[in-house]
Amino acid sequence: MTRPRTWLTTALRRVAGIAIVVAAALLLGASPAAAHPMPHSVVQLDVYKASVTARLELPVGDLATASGIDLTDTEPSALPAKATAVRAYLGRHIRPTSLKGKAWQVSIGALSLSRTQQTSTGPYRELVAKAVLTPPAGGDVRHFTLNYDVIVHQVVTHVTLVSVRQDWAAGRVSGEGATQVGTIRLDVRHMSVQPLTVDLGKGSAWRGFVAMLELGGNHILTGTDHLLFLLILLLPAPLRATGGRWHGLVGARAALGRIGRITLAFTAGHSLALVATALSRLEIPSWPVEAFIAASILVGAVHAIRPLFPDREAVVAGVFGLGHGMAFSFVLAEMHLATGQLVFSLLGFNLGIELVQLLLVCLALPSLLVIARMRVQPTLRVGGALLTGTAALGWLVDRLGAPNPLAQAADSAGAHTTLMLATLVLAAVAAVGWTLATRRRALSERGDGVRLRPEPRPEAGPGSELSRNPREHAGHVLGDSRSAGG
Repeated sequence: MTRPRTWLTTALRRVAGIAIVVAAALLLGASPAAAHPMPHSVVQLDVYKASVTARLELPVGDLATASGIDLTDTEPSALPAKATAVRAYLGRHIRPTSLKGKAWQVSIGALSLSRTQQTSTGPYRELVAKAVLTPPAGGDVRHFTLNYDVIVHQVVTHVTLVSVRQDWAAGRVSGEGATQVGTIRLDVRHMSVQPLTVDLGKGSAWRGFVAMLELGGNHILTGTDHLLFLLILLLPAPLRATGGRWHGLVGARAALGRIGRITLAFTAGHSLALVATALSRLEIPSWPVEAFIAASILVGAVHAIRPLFPDREAVVAGVFGLGHGMAFSFVLAEMHLATGQLVFSLLGFNLGIELVQLLLVCLALPSLLVIARMRVQPTLRVGGALLTGTAALGWLVDRLGAPNPLAQAADSAGAHTTLMLATLVLAAVAAVGWTLATRRRALSERGDGVRLRPEPRPEAGPGSELSRNPREHAGHVLGDSRSAGG
């Protein structure tokens, strides 16, 4: 027997059903922005011999919630007024120690505001701060404990990603990308923020040397301006300068000698400047050096069209190579290496540059020699020089303070290293094949032109020389045969 339904029970059930339907409709129809993930913090570590530099990227919204310092509408020009409070807050919440618990020194440096965007988040403002973490004397920068709760101590859903961007002893020198070493978040079981143990393993000078070797090779591959300067000087090397014009050839041996001298002079120039600038830790502004490099390429392009300094290309390559070497040193200066690391880096970096440079010259050599002998040589030479000169002019204007599309297009060419190498290899193979085919054809034609023609056989009729004195004639023929063989 069932219990009779009362009007109150029926009404309650109807109300409950309506509530469930409305809740489901709200959940299914909710905008994705309602569950939009919040941005996380990023800590990127640069590991040096005696210290660790941390780059902090902090979303200003969560930072305001955690610290009470609101930078949401702060203009960059007004940031110095709040810098003292920001540094004090960060200093209280960054506390690295050795594995045995000895405190490190923390110094908060430059601050800046920027706009950015992370995966699955919209654009937002962030505070970028630099912190220098220094262990006590004899401390190990590769193994330490990072006590860090800049935002997560108040914003319980916040996450901090910790990664290593530069670590010379581990072979990370390019500064591109990062290797994650851990995350910092609230431990919900203990309701506390646990410290992160940073273990970077054992580094070595050999790994740093090999990494710098690779960096040097990549630098010359992607350094379109350095490569163009060398190639544009080599382009007219097989040609003879006559009356202020390129006309005729100098011969294969002379061309090879010129190419070798130009390459060696450029190598000596940039190596000398690289070593001197890096070891002296000379700080020079980059824009005059970069503008000088652009001007050197422009001069080389003009020389490829009309000889400006015939037979003195090696001297010019050496002089302009000094500027290119100073530009190479900027890469090392940004790493802030210790003296011992700097010496190894110089050796590896310069060796990488020279090996790749030698490879590129060897790949370009067959094409240079073949193009010089082709009828379209003037068109190819002048066309290549005009393209190079246009790029150099764009670089020069850009490096003097006026950005332009020409410079951007020339810079983007350095990103296509695979295509460039493939083109050089195919051109070298084609040039070698063309040279071998031409020589084979020449030898074949020479062989066809030199055919042995037998002498007409003397007749033995009456009155002939053979009939008058056959013995004397036979001796004469034998004597001729013996003298040709000897």
